[in-house]
Order: sequence, then C-alpha cells, then structure tokens
Amino acid sequence: MTTAPRLEKITPGNFDTAIGLKVRPDQEHLVAPVVKSLAEAYVHPGVAWPRLIMDGERTVGFLMAFFDINWDGDEAGTDLRSGLWRLNIAAGEQGRGYGRFAVEAVAAEIRRRGGTRLTVTWHPGETGPEGFYLGLGFKPTGETSGGQTVGVLETVGVLALEEE
Repeated sequence: MTTAPRLEKITPGNFDTAIGLKVRPDQEHLVAPVVKSLAEAYVHPGVAWPRLIMDGERTVGFLMAFFDINWDGDEAGTDLRSGLWRLNIAAGEQGRGYGRFAVEAVAAEIRRRGGTRLTVTWHPGETGPEGFYLGLGFKPTGETSGGQTVGVLETVGVLALEEE
C-alpha cells in the first residue's frame, strides 16, 4: 500500500472503472465479475453494500458486503447473517494488504450496525482463498452454500487481524 486505503461508493463516475477491475486469470473461476455483483446489488438494495477499494487515486479492489440476510430462508427469519459477499483484488495489487483491509472494513461496518459475526464463503481447494480467510481467524461452520465453504468470525470486535 502506498497510502491508507479507503472505500468508495460506486457512482456513475467510477462505474466503468469498477466493472473493468480484473483478478488474476487463474482466479476468475473463484469470484464473480464486478458487473455481476453490481447487478445483484441493484436487485438487493437493502442488503448489498458494494464498494471500491482505493489506494490514493488507484482502484485496487472491489468488495460487496451483505447485511441481515435470512440465511436459511425460513419464514421466521431466525438466522440473520451479515458478512463479505464478494472480494475482488486487482491482479497487480494482490499481496499488499488490501484483502485484509477489506475484511476489516466490512467488520467495522457490521459493528457499526450492531452485529457481532462476519460470515464469508469461499471456494474450497488449493487455488482458492481458504488460507487467506483461515489466516484472518475465520472458522469453517461445517456448512456449504452454493458449493462453497461457509466461514465465520464469531466476534468481529476482536478480529485476529492485528499484524503478527
């Protein structure tokens, strides 16, 4: 990182930059393109929270969080969850702490909204981001969602995100 990263809302002025963001070619099968995330945000406006990750004037990534979704879809809504829906770090920007920043930013927003748990899903396997999420303190729940592993940080106020 060259400056302190920050999040920016998606606007008409940065839309083309957002949808142009690309992960490494070997990661394309692991995460949806930003344009799909923005379409999902459009149809889930009360739930989705899309943001660009900026470092100075450079767009280095994209995240989309979700808040208070009815996880199991039951009518009672007894399992409401919030977490990280998508994380795309630009191909040339990986390994510089932007992913960690994104998780910290989502955790902070969940805390601001009164939540205490951060849920995430990831594709299992060697090429997936499991090591990244486990390294941040996420614990697999034993569930899957759409073929992905479900992980959770139980207390977002005490994340294992401090520098080792």
